[in-house]
Amino acid sequence: MVETLLEVSGVTKRFGGFTALDGVDFTVRHGERVGLIGPNGSGKSTLVNCIAGTLRNETGSIRFEGREICRYAAHKRIRLGLARSFQIPKPFASMSVLDNLCVPLLYAARSHEKLARGRVTEEARHILEQVGLHGKAGAMSGGLTQVDMRKLELARAIAAKPRLLISDEAMAGLSASEVDDILALLVGLKAQGVAVIMIEHVMRAVMKFSERIAVLVAGRKIADGDPQSVVGNTEVVRAYLGE
Repeated sequence: MVETLLEVSGVTKRFGGFTALDGVDFTVRHGERVGLIGPNGSGKSTLVNCIAGTLRNETGSIRFEGREICRYAAHKRIRLGLARSFQIPKPFASMSVLDNLCVPLLYAARSHEKLARGRVTEEARHILEQVGLHGKAGAMSGGLTQVDMRKLELARAIAAKPRLLISDEAMAGLSASEVDDILALLVGLKAQGVAVIMIEHVMRAVMKFSERIAVLVAGRKIADGDPQSVVGNTEVVRAYLGE
């Protein structure tokens, strides 16, 4: 097994004359929990989109389990084991919660993780129990509360059977207790061998979740290390609070 699960090297992304990412290096080890933080507009979402395949970087390399994936389409990256959840959940609103999980189990899961059709519903129910939605399997997803919508979004990513899950602001707008629910769910993925990149502005959650934190500012990585050393970094403090 390659020790480094994800290796981003020298990645640059431009939009016209604007450089959103400028030679970013970033790694994630197997099973690692990494917080990715930075002020609004720092390049976090652009980096995630380049990793997931929604955007193509101009220069640099992105390797997943030792394989260069820059030319891979997003759906192929998912089937390799690289999944993400989105900041704004967009479930299939006309389908039940259970059916929303059956879709990725059937069509997005890694090849060697694919289930016989007879076991798909069983596995979907297991994942719903894992995220605390087992009692709402038959409910229409469009009618869920905000926190349950976030749980369903994460459940759909989990159903793709990832080795790496990118969680994009899953806690935005939630209460303290709801944040704790989502946090427990993400932390629990480590027991399944799933590495997680968490993009989040709720610093209490970032500090509790992260084994390592990377900080982006204006498209550059300015810090990367254990949580306490990163939040005490003078450059990081200046980026968030100003001079």
